[in-house]
Amino acid sequence: MKFAIWLPLFDELSDPLEVARLAAAAEEAGWDGFFLWDQLWWREPVREVSDPWITMSAMATATERLRIGPMVTPVARRRPTKLLRETTTLDRLSGGRLTLGVGLGSDRFAGEYSRTGEEVDDRARAEQMDETLDILTAGWTGEPVKYRGKHHVVDDVQFLPRPVAGRVPVWIAGFPGNAKPIRRAAKYDGFFPVNLTSPEQLAEPVAVLREARGNLDDYDIAVALEPSFDPRPYAEAGATWCLMDVDPATLRLTDVRAVIAAGPPR
Repeated sequence: MKFAIWLPLFDELSDPLEVARLAAAAEEAGWDGFFLWDQLWWREPVREVSDPWITMSAMATATERLRIGPMVTPVARRRPTKLLRETTTLDRLSGGRLTLGVGLGSDRFAGEYSRTGEEVDDRARAEQMDETLDILTAGWTGEPVKYRGKHHVVDDVQFLPRPVAGRVPVWIAGFPGNAKPIRRAAKYDGFFPVNLTSPEQLAEPVAVLREARGNLDDYDIAVALEPSFDPRPYAEAGATWCLMDVDPATLRLTDVRAVIAAGPPR
């Protein structure tokens, strides 16, 4: 199992230079990854929020080995071609260390869609996400992209340069009891089941993914756990990554530094 820090860029962690220093410290302490929330704002008492994409650029230049990425970015609010350019550029800046975590997102936590006039229907956002992933996958090949969907159009455009390894790994987020995200995740490189309460909840998605793919070789399943939780039962259930989770309501920079300095729970 590999271990990563997973942070919202809220309040004391809204300084991109500070987060870049934390990423460098995490690399030195032996962590394998450093992932960021992708939120425009959050509910009270959070007041200050920073952009993860700019912050990840700072992290990429401050580290050499650490895998980085948004976990997760709500794809429906992103323009596919802009996201294609951003992912490729960040992947190349980091030397091929980007993992793209994607999901539907939700309006219920902070009203990020309804308060900006964006799509609030989950089914429509799922359609937008699938179209965006199709465009990303096609664009990363370096071949001209001709795409006409219900929501997005790309008319014979070639996107160069390509990512370092030819494409960027994609992890799909979703609730473990929801079949659609799991089936979607089977087409890509990883699954991030959110809101897990026990390792037993991994049994069904792992079985579905194995059946859909034939095997889970070179496939990632990431779980988010508080630092006090034992990751071993989750590893035995099939998880390959453990993301150290923090509560944004009680988030403190000193606590994050302490978790990073302690190193991953090997």
